Amino acid sequence: MSNASAHADVIARNRTRRRWRRLVLLVLGAVWAGMAYWHTHKSLPPGLHVASPWRLVPAANVAFIADITAADAYGRPVMSHAIFDDVLAIIGSAQRFLVLDYFLFNDARGAASDAPARALSSQLRDALIERRKTIPDLRVLFITDPINDVYGGNPSQDLEMMRAAGIDVVVTDLDRLRDSNALYSSLWRLTLGWWNRGGIGEGWLPHPFDEDSRQVPFGAWARLLNLKANHRKVIIGDDGRGQLVGVVASANPHDASSAHSNVAAKIHGASLAPLLASEFEVARFSGWQGVIALDPQAEALPDDSTQVLTGQFVRTQVITEGAIRQAIVERVDAAVRGDNVDIAMFYIADRQVVGSLLEASRRGVHVRLILDPNKDAFGREKNGLPNRPVASELVAASDGQIHVRWYRTHGEQFHAKLVAVYGTDRVWMTLGSANLTRRNIGDYNLEANVAIEAARGSPLGTQVLEYFETLWSNRAALGIEYTADYAVYADPSQGNYWLCRLMESTGLSTF
Repeated sequence: MSNASAHADVIARNRTRRRWRRLVLLVLGAVWAGMAYWHTHKSLPPGLHVASPWRLVPAANVAFIADITAADAYGRPVMSHAIFDDVLAIIGSAQRFLVLDYFLFNDARGAASDAPARALSSQLRDALIERRKTIPDLRVLFITDPINDVYGGNPSQDLEMMRAAGIDVVVTDLDRLRDSNALYSSLWRLTLGWWNRGGIGEGWLPHPFDEDSRQVPFGAWARLLNLKANHRKVIIGDDGRGQLVGVVASANPHDASSAHSNVAAKIHGASLAPLLASEFEVARFSGWQGVIALDPQAEALPDDSTQVLTGQFVRTQVITEGAIRQAIVERVDAAVRGDNVDIAMFYIADRQVVGSLLEASRRGVHVRLILDPNKDAFGREKNGLPNRPVASELVAASDGQIHVRWYRTHGEQFHAKLVAVYGTDRVWMTLGSANLTRRNIGDYNLEANVAIEAARGSPLGTQVLEYFETLWSNRAALGIEYTADYAVYADPSQGNYWLCRLMESTGLSTF
């Protein structure tokens, strides 16, 4: 063969190889893109995106609970907390069953912080175990997120103790949920997800949440980066008299979170049944095969919104996942000139909510937000995302008609999740686990809220509005300031604004 022929043959083979490489890369890219699309748009598992019918409830059956942490003039913590006292009371009165679903349930303290800590995880664990000992027939279902055993990389002793006590512990199967971090999660599903459950192999990487804990395997970190969660904070049980009782909250039984400011609703009655059914579905698609027999519930009162104005009744609705966004946007969009929107929130970034607030402001609706400055994370400094750039957008784009104040945190977090929309006669509110971000209210995370409608002058309506006004106007003892002016943490930086927008839109965010 001549040199020319050999050279031509080499060129031809190289061309063939390049074609095959391109074809292989195109196929892999198509598979990756197809995987990303499917797992961001696939049908949700049963029991999610719940928007139950409205139920009329006696006003005495619904209570608002607020955990507030502040500091006095000397920097000493001033705390008023009751949410987990009510949770423990529900456990102590249950006779037939308890269902709990909590995102963070561990004693990790993270980096050193000046914020005081309460041993919530062990208190809750011990209360459940003790109640089971006292009433052996009590059925207890405890649903939680795999973050608490670091995705299999550091098994939770608390969960093992509860299993040993006969409690049904279910770790949520997050793979059944949609992927918020599609660029990463699709690659993870193609490579690691189908074989590595997180706990395989020796630990050699640092613990992601507690520097004093043991090291974890690579698979645990790989699973963590999917950035998805069962973020609910719910307890429902029987009240010892044949009725349901529950607390839907923004608070976790997590020692490092025990000083956070939070809000919750305690509700008695059959209006909790849709949320209970949703929790059973979450447990089932995560592998639980148990059965909890419930006493027949009394029929809920027929819905009649006019009864709310008497002050003797309120209306309640269970809303979860993307139904929370839908409910908030619909209420804000329906607000008219002279109405009010008050928001107390740990994170806000969702574009539909931001757009709805701006449009409401242009119609003459009074909009106020109390936000966490996003500077404290279990003793570590944060970068102010997303609240500071989003707050700057809201204030600037509304020409100052939207008002923002920052909660003064001192190592802890302003972890509340409350939205109130009200006019002259009614207050609509929603509270629970959901931040106002794409992950939380875009049908990605598992979230649970309740919506409540009450007369503005009713005890419940008055309590909620006074809670917000107390924080907004610093109605406190001398030396205590709950909130600071907007200018204290304002961040007009375009770099941070567009970074926040990029992280929120792609799912490459932890908020």
